[in-house]
Amino acid sequence: MSEISFKLEKFEGPLDLLLHLIDKNKVNIYDIPIALITEQYMEYLEEMKRHDLNIMSEFLVMAATLLDIKAKMLLPKEVNEEGDEIDPRAELVEQLIEYKMYKYISLELRDREIDACKTYYKKETLPKEVKEHVQPVDLEELVGDMTLLKLNKIFKSLIDRQVDRIDPVRATFGKIEKEEVSMEETMEFFDMYIKEHKNFTFREIMQEAGRSKERLIALFLCILENMKIGTIKISQKEIFDDIFIESNLAK
Repeated sequence: MSEISFKLEKFEGPLDLLLHLIDKNKVNIYDIPIALITEQYMEYLEEMKRHDLNIMSEFLVMAATLLDIKAKMLLPKEVNEEGDEIDPRAELVEQLIEYKMYKYISLELRDREIDACKTYYKKETLPKEVKEHVQPVDLEELVGDMTLLKLNKIFKSLIDRQVDRIDPVRATFGKIEKEEVSMEETMEFFDMYIKEHKNFTFREIMQEAGRSKERLIALFLCILENMKIGTIKISQKEIFDDIFIESNLAK
């Protein structure tokens, strides 16, 4: 077995080491010679033992994974439900490709950070007199032969352009505004109403509160709550008939 020397600080983890071995051996990442890579990987672990045992755990996990893949490569090929052969290296290849992508992105971000540190700017050095200088305007030259009649024609042409740009369909749309309904205010309104009215219908109280959908829902919730706590009693003779409400509060 040939000896291989490694610079341990170079690798940030087992995937980093595997990528290095793949590049070093100039092999296709989709067709990894697992026996060769495993052999070189184990040599690296032996070298690690002489330097730092504290970082061995994650590298040992990968070593076990490589040995497991190597063992599966020696066995008959497994097939999936579609009848295709299952490559034991597929999951490892996917991890390597994903790691390689993130590694290159991190290098790109590092280069951008370095380039950003080299960016300089020059502070404003214009003299105060130059900054405060205002170009004089000759009104006679500016107006020239312009008259109010010409200005009126220009103004009308601009207005006509704006009118032409209006969508004849969307221009008829109204503005939809959301009505904010407070449950606290609705409860206060209902409490006052049942104190002043002994018997009433849901339709009658709705005419007092307003006919918006939001207020209808809020008021209906108030009725259910008051029915639950016993302040009112409700009845309905037939389906879709008026809801009759009777207050249990003494006037």
